[in-house]
Amino acid sequence: MKTTPVTPADLQRSVIAVPPLARHADLTLNEEANRKLLGHLEAGGVRNVMYGGNANFYNVAVSEYVRIVDFLAEAAGPDTWVLPSAGPDYGKLIDQAAILRSRAFPTAMLLPMSFPYTDAGLADGVRRFSDALGKPAVVYIKAADYLRPDTVAKLIEEGRIVALKYAVVREDPSRDPYLTALLAEVESRWIVSGIGERPAVEHYRHFGLKSFTSGSVCLAPRGSMRILQLLHKSRFDEADALREQYMALEDCRDEISPLRVLHDAVTLAGVADMGPMLPLLSNLSADEKKRVEPVARALYAWDREAVPA
Repeated sequence: MKTTPVTPADLQRSVIAVPPLARHADLTLNEEANRKLLGHLEAGGVRNVMYGGNANFYNVAVSEYVRIVDFLAEAAGPDTWVLPSAGPDYGKLIDQAAILRSRAFPTAMLLPMSFPYTDAGLADGVRRFSDALGKPAVVYIKAADYLRPDTVAKLIEEGRIVALKYAVVREDPSRDPYLTALLAEVESRWIVSGIGERPAVEHYRHFGLKSFTSGSVCLAPRGSMRILQLLHKSRFDEADALREQYMALEDCRDEISPLRVLHDAVTLAGVADMGPMLPLLSNLSADEKKRVEPVARALYAWDREAVPA
């Protein structure tokens, strides 16, 4: 596992994969399946892997946290940056920070709170978490006005934040007042496009972001990495055309559930058996699987057959 401090170059060298986490029928960690998925990502060129919402870290018990993060650190290749998540509530943040501080992870991401919080209280939580971790953290922005732009700028100035995962969904991602306001306060190098392939091209073209996260990369890593390479060269029309390969699966995720569809799509495509979802989530219904399976298999096959290694 890569352990050097995170830099903008780290964020930009690879798509940041956000995979699900495989479990056995009894909900214990399925190490073999998780290794298989991680190996599939690495074989496709991915070197940044973030375990957060898609891995259902929201509901991971603190008592299981040590085993999970130690396994992920051991399973990753020597040049793969593994980014675990913590929280979202303050109690879990502090307990998990104590665990992570004694490990070599270069940073960790704060899962987004939905209720209750205030701007000042959330900023205080980021400060206390980064103190307990001993390193700056990644902050996950999933809702408009989650943190005031001047608050974000202050936290970056204090060395509390190493990156922002920006995942505010807009009907037109090229028109985003909150992202515009953030970029008036902080440089684009601090912000990662955090909603997969759908808005990535517009986030690069209109806002100058330089990296993006992806769940669908778990099925088609070569294609996602090719999109990133095209974006770095400002070949936006080519990147946009390639992005279309991912939209059928992304449509399923948006219309059913981003987390649940991705979890089962990895299994249905034949990448690795993700098993049951950890409560309080559940796997797809039989009818939902019938819709997702051909889409997942088609994306997986396209990536293996049509995208150069």
